[in-house]
Amino acid sequence: MARYTGSVCRQCRREGAKLFLKGDKCYSQKCTFTVRPTPPGQHGQARQRKMSEYGLQLREKQKCRRAYGVLEGQFQRYYEKAANMRGVTGENLLSLLERRLDNVVYRLGLGASRPQARQFVLHGHIRVNGKKVNIPSYLVKEGDVITLRDRSKELEHFKALREGTGRIIPKWLTFDAENLTANVAANPRREDIDLTINEQLIVEYYSR
Repeated sequence: MARYTGSVCRQCRREGAKLFLKGDKCYSQKCTFTVRPTPPGQHGQARQRKMSEYGLQLREKQKCRRAYGVLEGQFQRYYEKAANMRGVTGENLLSLLERRLDNVVYRLGLGASRPQARQFVLHGHIRVNGKKVNIPSYLVKEGDVITLRDRSKELEHFKALREGTGRIIPKWLTFDAENLTANVAANPRREDIDLTINEQLIVEYYSR
């Protein structure tokens, strides 16, 4: 399967925003974007030309896609699904991306970053309603119960989380740190999503 294998910090610099792809490093002073917020490449520090309307739409789409770790074809399918749902297309799109299992594991603080959360899902550490789910793109729904495999609870990484993850849990999720159990209390709404993304630009990009 195709995947990006380069420096993820370059993606943050290219999009001009923190995408939180390196876990704890993104919250420290060592964050590459904090040290060098200019676009990557030898001309990154040169004077930036005014971006066209299409360029703004493209960059916003790329920022969203890279933040959630979704490939181009996958992202377009999410958009098509969002467009066929009731409600505002842009908000539907973000809601679908938020409900991805790897993102939920990240939001709960079980993974330091979305890439790490994705790895935990792929390695079979996560259970949804008591059943093993190792598909990162699995969409959770209201009422789902998310737990860890019994053996996984004894791993040092997860045992340390019983004292609290330090992550602010979104309102649409509830998390019992002592038992490492979470519930999907509701579907995510736009105000529950803290990413600085202008979803309307993404809709305009696909509506060309």
